[in-house]
Amino acid sequence: MLYSTTPASEKRRILRERLAAGELVRFPGAFNPLSARLIERKGYEGVYISGAVLAADLGLPDIGLTTLTEVAGRGQQIARMTELPAIIDADTGFGEPMNVARTIQTLEDAGLAGAHIEDQVNPKRCGHLDGKSVVDADTARGRIRAAVDGRRDPNFLVMARTDIRAVDGLDAAIDRAKALVDAGADAVFPEAMRDLSEFEAMASALDVPILANMTEFGKSELFTVEQLRGAGVQIVIWPVSLLRIAMGAAGRGLDTLTDEGHLTSKLGEMQHRADLYDLIDYEGYNRFDTSVFDFTVDR
Repeated sequence: MLYSTTPASEKRRILRERLAAGELVRFPGAFNPLSARLIERKGYEGVYISGAVLAADLGLPDIGLTTLTEVAGRGQQIARMTELPAIIDADTGFGEPMNVARTIQTLEDAGLAGAHIEDQVNPKRCGHLDGKSVVDADTARGRIRAAVDGRRDPNFLVMARTDIRAVDGLDAAIDRAKALVDAGADAVFPEAMRDLSEFEAMASALDVPILANMTEFGKSELFTVEQLRGAGVQIVIWPVSLLRIAMGAAGRGLDTLTDEGHLTSKLGEMQHRADLYDLIDYEGYNRFDTSVFDFTVDR
């Protein structure tokens, strides 16, 4: 009932242990707190919170318009609704190195298990769009050092994301990733890898876990979990997938409503009221007040 009973520190410890054991962990992207609970119910190892999704939820493009307050607030709402560890997209850290340190502490306080900081120039662009620019190596290292120095829980996962592959190629991405690991990054998110061989090269070059971004309509092929495991990947995210599915279904539902004047033909595609009530543990609230749940839902 209400929120997660697993402390954030314990979620972080569990994630660290899994990564240290060489496991591959799957982090579908939650677009709201309820979808995070569904991800947990379906047996995944973690929840990812995408900056692109947070921006889209506000009706904004993913170009760095969201604030730390907005990101941390929504991140807390999502993270506290699941027993799973949640990793959040912290963009470029919301400012200079001191701001990056504050960002990490704010995200710790919000109950997140980790965050990634990227090396793009502000205003940033979606990682799978052309025309990106990245900061110089010293600036990128400074962001990661600030993140590592700023955290208070050593199990909070500080991940370095690099977008340099699309700018200067794979060799430059490997060199940048090594420099970011030297700066203290616990894991690396190499954005927009083109194929499995690039993931393999990155994994072979580093002694920390790497992340694969399996976003649709992007630069990377959509590989299976087993293919990525074979390439040495340890964290896989599907950042916008559930939002895309939900918005696609919503659009088709509105079209049906326009064409048919009702949604009877869509009932089979909807989450049933009984399933929703089960997911939000409506009956569990009976422990506090029997008048809250004193009915049955017919299917």
